Amino acid sequence: MLHLVLGASPKERRYSYKATEILSENGYSVYPVGIRKGEILGIDIHQEYPTDKSIHTIAMYLSAENQEKYKDLIISNPPKRIIFNPGTYNPPFQKDLANKGVEVVNDCVLLMVQGQRY
Repeated sequence: MLHLVLGASPKERRYSYKATEILSENGYSVYPVGIRKGEILGIDIHQEYPTDKSIHTIAMYLSAENQEKYKDLIISNPPKRIIFNPGTYNPPFQKDLANKGVEVVNDCVLLMVQGQRY
């Protein structure tokens, strides 16, 4: 199953880049989605949200405002869980997700993986 990084960036200083890197290095099948073309450790950044794939976890790296574009796509094919990293918390959307049975987590992917809580 996929671990999707939503808001992926080819810029090494971005947390979404670091999350893709640490997840990949720890053996997870990572699918980065972002607005810019590029790659992270040889993994292509996709510009389209996958509607035909089974997603285990979404690591959210978009502001609440920028999440709007993806809400319906996520609700129509809900993952097992979404991790809302600091700066991405969106209580109304999180409530909708929880009502669909999605595990909603407010945490930092980097710290979760490093602390073996991912």
